Amino acid sequence: MADTLQFDLVSPERKLASVEASSVQIPGMGGDFTALPNHAPFLTTLRPGVVRVVSPGETIDYVVTGGFAEVSPTAATILAEQAVIRPEADTALLADVLHAAERDLADAPEERRMAAGQRLRDVMALKNQLGI
Repeated sequence: MADTLQFDLVSPERKLASVEASSVQIPGMGGDFTALPNHAPFLTTLRPGVVRVVSPGETIDYVVTGGFAEVSPTAATILAEQAVIRPEADTALLADVLHAAERDLADAPEERRMAAGQRLRDVMALKNQLGI
């Protein structure tokens, strides 16, 4: 039984991580979950949040604004809309994401209003979590 899984985090701009991890905490759309070695296959969309990667010797947090995560028994891969290492998450990044979420809610047709409202709440929660 392996005690690590391959973790890859990719955004449109760059590959942010490719490491062997013992666990990866992921902000899934249905709630946070932790990918561990030998995890059941799983695919989910992401909400704005913090991805915590625990590998032998270090723990690194990344901020993602959304995207997709695929987990298998041997790997976890995140394809993020936007992603930065947590120290790089600044007011400007979250201001842009927050502005887009507010605009999307204002412009949302009735059938998309609930999802747009949830996106706005998720961005605001991330902003509070980061203390920005």
